[in-house]
Amino acid sequence: MADKLTTRQRSEQMRRVRSGDTKPEMVVRRTAFALGYRFRLHVNTLPGSPDLVFPRLRKVVFVHGCFWHQHSCKRGNRQPKSNVEYWKTKLDRNKRRDRGTRVRLRKLGWRVLVVWECQTVPSKQGRMAERLQQFLTAT
Repeated sequence: MADKLTTRQRSEQMRRVRSGDTKPEMVVRRTAFALGYRFRLHVNTLPGSPDLVFPRLRKVVFVHGCFWHQHSCKRGNRQPKSNVEYWKTKLDRNKRRDRGTRVRLRKLGWRVLVVWECQTVPSKQGRMAERLQQFLTAT
């Protein structure tokens, strides 16, 4: 059984969680660049401040962490064992916010792609690159 963390330890652990320039995001950036695309990062004038913005194409890419945005994969299905109600509320709120952000972007004329953290692992990067290429070349 895992040791319980103190409040201070948990706080320190959470402080290390990054919101930008994450490893999965860097994989997607390198892939898009290698495919010959140039983009802007975290444009805060757009809803949700998308991770990659292709202004000329009117397309955006979000790179979501599976746990934080509740993907249906193994990592995304993990649930915290302590402070359960807090985490359930927080994660549900993240999902609702993400859905609203995608709707608002589409209403503004932007096409949206979500790349999940689990799709950026080395064994799946080829498929992710194909998907990204298809998204960016589609009219």
